Amino acid sequence: VQLVESGGGMVQPGGSLRLSCAASGFSLEDYAIGWFRQAPGKEREGISCIKPSDGITYYTDSVKGRFTISEDNATNTVYLHMKSLTREDTAVYYCAADRDIWALRAGSATYWGQGTQVTVSS
Repeated sequence: VQLVESGGGMVQPGGSLRLSCAASGFSLEDYAIGWFRQAPGKEREGISCIKPSDGITYYTDSVKGRFTISEDNATNTVYLHMKSLTREDTAVYYCAADRDIWALRAGSATYWGQGTQVTVSS
C-alpha cells in the first residue's frame, strides 16, 4: 500500500494549487481518504476527507469554500483543489487512508503519504 502526494509548491497569496494523492495497493472504493497539513511549530490539522464509495465529504471550517476534495476512481487518485490561498495555508500537506472516515476525522489513519510542501508567499 502506498500513498504519494504531488502538486505542492510556492504560490502567491490569492493563488491556487491542486494537490494529488495517488493510491496504490488498494481501491478507493474500500477506503476513505483524508488531507492533513502541518505548519511549522503547529500540530497536524485534518482539513478534508472523502469516502469515494458514497461521496461523503468533510471540510474543516478554515478551508470551507476555498478547498474542494475530489476523487478519480479510474486513476485511484484523490485531489485537493485549493484556491484563495493565504500565508496561513503554508504547511506540509499529507494524504492518508483509513477504512473508517470517522477515524480520519479524529486524526488517525492506517496509511500515510510522505507529504508535499505548500508555501504561500509573495
